[in-house]
Formats: sequence, structure tokens, C-alpha cells
Amino acid sequence: MKLIFKYLLFVFAILIVFIFIFFFWASSSSLNKNQYKELIDVNKFQPQEKDSVFTIVTYNIGYLSGLTNNKAIEKPKSLFDENLKKVLFQTEKVNPDIIAFQEIDYNSSRSFNINQEEEIANLGYNFRARSINWDERYLPFPYWPINMHFGKVISGQSIISKYPLRDHKRIVLDRVDDAPFYRDAFYLDRLVQVVKVNLDNKDLIVINVHLEAFDKPTRVEQFNEVLSIFNNFRNKYPTILLGDFNSKARDESAIIQNIFNLNDEIGNAAFNEENPTNSFDSKNPSKRIDYIFYTKNTIKYISGKVLNEFEQASDHLPILMKFKLK
Repeated sequence: MKLIFKYLLFVFAILIVFIFIFFFWASSSSLNKNQYKELIDVNKFQPQEKDSVFTIVTYNIGYLSGLTNNKAIEKPKSLFDENLKKVLFQTEKVNPDIIAFQEIDYNSSRSFNINQEEEIANLGYNFRARSINWDERYLPFPYWPINMHFGKVISGQSIISKYPLRDHKRIVLDRVDDAPFYRDAFYLDRLVQVVKVNLDNKDLIVINVHLEAFDKPTRVEQFNEVLSIFNNFRNKYPTILLGDFNSKARDESAIIQNIFNLNDEIGNAAFNEENPTNSFDSKNPSKRIDYIFYTKNTIKYISGKVLNEFEQASDHLPILMKFKLK
């Protein structure tokens, strides 16, 4: 009996050591920290001819997983290939000057190690700003079954442009305070990505965000920090704040209402306050959580819309705005 007990104790100890080693290996990064913020000029395409009307798009691309995002559902390579083909086709049709992405993969097992930013930017975007917010050697999610685990993840937020980018900033927002350590170790950073775009020999500030989805108090703290950053820039430059705010337009208690209340100074593209066009989910849109805000005193709004033609390439739909600098 003692021998069996010792054997079981030994097996248990080995199991604990294995779990300990796996936890620290899986949650460790595969990139150097200085690779978490990159500004790239490929100098591959002819310079864009100047025009006074510009187009900007925000798109939570959901790593091209369509409506399977974060679900324990088989995701064959054909799903990602078809969704990428759709995004490339529609992007070429819309032909925006600047695109801000959230949830875009650069080298992740879950999306078959395709650099999605590069694939889309090769349509004619010389200038690329990349901010990594998720770098895990092995992500054990969805938790079950094991063959659905994401594995290696390198993902983040990107701004691609036909016009020069500079002064790229990557600002990490507050994390969920009471998250258990094992969840926090594998959880992504929520970011503010800031870049200057040179348009008509003027500097436009673009602020790309992806706020907390699951914890409202944390999202409120993050939004307040984002608004402070936005206010600092909008007093000096034409400024666009865009992204996935995970805050519902129709929820009167949602923190996004704080910026709606500034509508004398801050515009909201493709948005009707009485009946906002929805951006999530992309199959049966029932929520507006993606936005493009702009400074009315320095930016003239031309038009905007939700791009339904991107269909279910992501679980979100992109938002587009046409504008001029005053």
C-alpha cells in the first residue's frame, strides 16, 4: 500500500512539474519587446497622387476567422483563404487611403501563420505601423477540446497607409485588476496605437484602439485614458479616433455616451444617433461598437458608411469615412 502511495505521489509530483514548466513556456513571448512596435516603409509602390478628399476605414478583422472567432469550432485553412480573398477584393474596390485594423494576425498558428497585414498592405500601402498586443508561444484557448487550442499567437493592431506615417506610439492600457493569474498570463494587452499621417503637407493624428470586451469597469478606465489622449492631440492637430470600443451605442449607461455628448466638437462617422447602423455581428448586426470619431473644427466630414459588402470575413463589419482637412 505504501509503495502504491509513493508511486502515485511521484506521478503527481511529475505532473505538477510538467504543468509548471508548460505554463511558463506557453505564456512566454517569442518576440523581443522592441518588436512590439514597428514602423515600416516598404517603398514598393508608386507614391499616391495628392487629393483633397481622403478615405479612412476601421476594421476589427477578427484574424479572418469570420463568425467562428473565439469558438471551439473547426477552422480549416480554406475558411481563412476565402475570407482573405474577400477582404482583398473589397478593399481594392473601396480603395481607402488609410486602414486601421484590430485583431490582425502576423504569425499565428490559429490563422495558418499568414501575415495578414502584409497580404492586405501589398494592395498598395507602402506605410505600415504595427503594434503587437498578443504574443504567446502557446495559447490553450478555447479550453476544450485540446485540438481547438490557438497555439502560437502573434497578433495586434495595424495602421496601413498610402501616405507617410511617423511618430508611432504604442500605449498599453490598464488590465483587469481581479483576473486570476493563469488567465492574466495569457491575456492580450489592450492598446492605444497613435501615428501621424502626412496629408496635404499637414499632420493628421490617427488613434487606433481596441478596448476591453468582457469587464465593464476596466473598459470604463481604459476609455477615460483614451479620451485623455485624444483630448491632448485634438487641441493641436486634426485628429481621428477609431477602432473597436466594445461599448454599445444603444446602452445609455455605456461609457461611449461620454463622447457622444461632445457632438458639438466631435463628429461620429456613419452614425445616426436615433438609429445607429450596426457593426456587430456581421451576419445579423445588432450592436454598434465600432466607431470613427473626428475633430469637427479641423476635419470636414464628407460621407461615411458601414461596409456590409465585407460580409462574414470577420465577425465585425468595417466603418468608412470620407473627409477633407480644413
